Formats: sequence, C-alpha cells, structure tokens
Amino acid sequence: MSDVTEPTSQILLCSNCFTDEGLRIDAAKHGLEQQGECPNCQSPDGQKLTQEHILDLAWRFFVSGTTVRSDYGAAPVIQFNEYHYGRSDITPSAWLANDMKLIEEAAKIGFFHYGPRLWMVGEVEPLKALQDPATRPQLIERVLREYPEIIFSKGRKFYRLRVNPDHPANPFEYDSPPVAFAGRGRLDSPGFSVMYGSQDLDVCIHECRASTEDELYVATLQSQQDLKLLDLSYPLKESENEFESLDMAIHMLFLARSHSYEIARDIALAAKLAGFDGVIYPSFFSLIRTGSHPFETVYGMSVRHYHQEREKYVEATTIRNLALFGRPMEIGLVSVECINRLILTQVGYRGHFGPVEY
Repeated sequence: MSDVTEPTSQILLCSNCFTDEGLRIDAAKHGLEQQGECPNCQSPDGQKLTQEHILDLAWRFFVSGTTVRSDYGAAPVIQFNEYHYGRSDITPSAWLANDMKLIEEAAKIGFFHYGPRLWMVGEVEPLKALQDPATRPQLIERVLREYPEIIFSKGRKFYRLRVNPDHPANPFEYDSPPVAFAGRGRLDSPGFSVMYGSQDLDVCIHECRASTEDELYVATLQSQQDLKLLDLSYPLKESENEFESLDMAIHMLFLARSHSYEIARDIALAAKLAGFDGVIYPSFFSLIRTGSHPFETVYGMSVRHYHQEREKYVEATTIRNLALFGRPMEIGLVSVECINRLILTQVGYRGHFGPVEY
C-alpha cells in the first residue's frame, strides 16, 4: 500500500511566494483567484496554490521546462517524485534555490537528474532501420502493410494556403508546385510533386511559416472522387514495447526536423507505387497546436503506447495533414470551391518557463 499523501484542497503557497520571475508568472497563470492571505508569505493578492497546483507547477517548470529534443525523440533533464523528498540533487540558479525548497516542502517531493529510457531519444529499432538505407526498404514494406488504407470521400473539403502567389485568383496556383520546384518539402522529392493541405486552417498558417508581412491566400479545395490514402497518423495496435514499436518510429519521424525528410520521401514514393493517391500524416506542428508535451511518460513508459484510451489520446494530440501525390488539380482529383485572401489581425503565443541552470 502506498504511503504517498494525496493532494488536498488546502492552500499552501501563492504566486507571490516566488522570487524567480518565470516561476511566479506560471504560478499566477494557473493558481486560484481567492480572497485571504497566503499562509506562507501573507500576501493578500497572489494566486493561491494547493498541493495539486504546486505539483503541476513543478512538472511544468522543472520537467517540461528542461525537456531537450534530440534528432528523434525528446526527454527532460530533471524529474521529481516523492521518493527523492529531502534528497534533491540538482543545483539551480541562486534566485531559484529558495523557490525550489518551498516547492519541495509544500509538495513533499525531491528533484533529480533524469536518466531517460533510451527509446525516448530515438533508440527504437524500426526507426534505426529506417535511417539505414540498406534496411529502409523492408521497413517501408511493413509501413505499407501495417498502416491502414482510408478513403477520403468525394466532396470532402480541406484547405491549402499560399504565401505571395503571383496570380492569387487563378485556381491552379493552389495545385502542387510544378515538378521543377519539387524536392523541398517533407514528402515531395525531385521529380515528384506533392499537394499539401489540412482541414485545420491554423496549421496551414504554421506550416507555411506565414508572417504578418506576407500576402496570404487560402483555397478551399474539394475532392472530386474518392481518394485512396495511407493513414500514417493511425495509432497502431502493437504488442511490442517502445523499443520495438513501429508506431513510435513513425510518430518520431514526423515530429523530427528536416534531417528526417529523406525517409519520409521514400515512404511517400513507395505509397505512390503501391497505388495510393496520397497519405494522411501527423503535422510537425501537432504539439504546439494542441499544447501537448512531446513523448509523455509515466515512470518511463510511453503514455501514447499504454494509455487506457489510446485512440482518444492520440486524437487529442495529433493534427492530421493531407498530402496528395502529383498534381491532383490538374488531373481533376480535386477542385477549388473558393479562394479567399487571409488577413492576420492578431498573433498570440502561449508558453511557460523553465530553469536555466540545474
């Protein structure tokens, strides 16, 4: 039986207890608006924090705030738990030291340098095989075999955004780039054009790296027949652990930067040869769009892999993009329903803070 104390609704600290500005701002954002003095610092106007709030703050600031991305995957430098209470081994900046002690005592936790399970930083066997040109074809065969085929039905809509097009009212400006310009994106390659789109307009803006100085135009496109797509966003049902997981390999592949493009392009070419009209794939911007944390774990086990409601979890943390092979507008697979100019009137950022030394 666990002797861990359950979080209570008792107010323990407030945002004004903290010296570190980032920690204080995060506490103010997520604390309670409640009358009365703080039991710790006696401030009447700080946002109040229960033990649950303090645990959330500790995770956000010290765990998420020290997460480092590798070529594939990501892992935090710091973790905490109740077993390290009184035995913290990190060395924070001088202005953070007293704040950390407040959190430790209030939540009865201790902080420590985290040694992640190696799958979190890309030690996933199918992913390693995809990185090796000698073994990549066999793994791509598995991808084509194990990921589902879906039908993107006739009449379904999606969006395609263009930045500074020469002739914005011309529907063919929203087709795939001409073959001469192919080979710059995640899935297109020299001689192989791809039309990128999404049913999430905000993701279209992110994907195009649009700024307020750009002239933006968005086409609402519609499929003119049923399209056969390979769904690379689907959470595979597997008995393997994270180290052997093809699902984890593809998940990491599409959250990786441009060094991963060669692999993704080979998958797209293979899907084309297998008779698919395109693929559904997870957006690189899924995390920032949904506000989720990369490669979440509980005691080193992947939440994505072991979540009791796995499909709902993946749905909530994934934005699905559409990539159609060739020039689908030119051959009549899709058509333009309408074109609009898009004006960005407000840009907002959400974030949180983390320590600079540990």
